[in-house]
Order: sequence, then C-alpha cells, then structure tokens
Amino acid sequence: MSKFQNFIKGIIKENPVLVLVLGTCPTLAITTSVLNALGMGVAATVVLLCSNMAISALRNVIPDKVRIPCYIVLIAGFVTMVEMVMHAFVPDLYESLGIFLSLIVVNCIILGRAEMYASKNKVVDSAIDALGMGIGFTLALFIMSSIREIIGAGTWCGLAIPFLADYKIMILTMAPGGFFVFGCLIALVNKLTKNKNVKTRIGCSGCPSASLCGMNKKDGCEECAKTNGEGEVNDGNA
Repeated sequence: MSKFQNFIKGIIKENPVLVLVLGTCPTLAITTSVLNALGMGVAATVVLLCSNMAISALRNVIPDKVRIPCYIVLIAGFVTMVEMVMHAFVPDLYESLGIFLSLIVVNCIILGRAEMYASKNKVVDSAIDALGMGIGFTLALFIMSSIREIIGAGTWCGLAIPFLADYKIMILTMAPGGFFVFGCLIALVNKLTKNKNVKTRIGCSGCPSASLCGMNKKDGCEECAKTNGEGEVNDGNA
C-alpha cells in the first residue's frame, strides 16, 4: 500500500464512523451542531496523530503485556493537553463538548489505530494513517451534523436559514433523528462502495464453533463450506 492509499483509505474505504462503525457515542451526541462536530473532529484528529506517532516511536520499548495501559496513558496525556488548549482559547466550544472531549481517551478509533496500526508500523506511516482516519472521522461528523442542523434546526453553524427556519423537523436534533441519519449515511456509503468493504467469509478453519460442531466432522466441514461459500472441504480436522 502506497502512502497515498494509506492516507485516503480512512476517508471512504475504511471510514472509522460509516464503515468501521467506531466512535458512535460522540458521533450521535455532538452532531446536532456543525461547530461542535468540527471541534470534536479536530480534537480527535490531533490526539490520534500525536498518539499514533508516540506509540509507533515507542513500539519496541513498550512491553507487550502492558501495552494497552501504556497506550491509554499516552492518549490521556495528549487529550489533557488538547483540553487545556481548548479551555484557554475556545472556552465556549470546550463547554459545549463537555464530557465527550475527555472521553476521547477511550475512543475506539484512537485505541483501535494504536493497537492495529501504530504498534506495528513506522512513525511516518502511522502519522499518515492517523491523518487519513482523523479526516475521515471529521468529514463524517461534518456531513451528519450539517444534515441534522440544517433540517432539524433551520440553521448552519449557528446562522439561521430563512426558509428552513420556519419548517424545521426538530426530531432530527433528537436521538431518533441521529440514529436515522446515521443509518442513512451508512447505507449510502455501502451503496457507493458496492459493499466491497465487508468480507464475512471465514471458512472452517476460522469458525469459532468448529470444535463444538454437532455433526459428523466431515459432514460438518461440508456444511460449513456450503454456508461460507468456500467450496472446499478439509480432511475433517476442523
């Protein structure tokens, strides 16, 4: 994978929100406002970039048995710095994001990239991966918040839209509206990518229930092969 492919994969193909379905809690909570969504996206991107680079640089030093606690400590340090900067320079945004800013520490996107990518790759590649994922996260939040704020509140970035302000659909600013928009965007991405992002074929060797299969071993493997579309039967050891 080239550096450019590594960068753009997080925007659509492996979008952390609309494809990997990570960071759902802040996505649904703060996308009632475009400004809040952009603030969260930028904050998460900065933390993701800094933590990916730090973890990649220290990947040969951090003991494997305590890697997750070490990742959390590093991430928490960067989140604290971002919080302090936002509290000092954009206090209104800091207050609007509230607890969700602190919860970046345990955001599945941050921890997921640390575990799956940064801990196994070089610093530059990890930084590129973080930027791609961060931009993909921010873009998803921006699109979702724009839909919800424009249609649900009749405003955009806090500015009233004359016609829509009189015909707003307020349910979109509530939890049901958030889930509805979220589901529609996921469906749209799946349609645009023609479901190429999801692969569910695991085969007999990857089946978690292979050892508990109640059938005859050979028959069980044949049945699994039919179910998974593998078309391949092993010697009955699965």
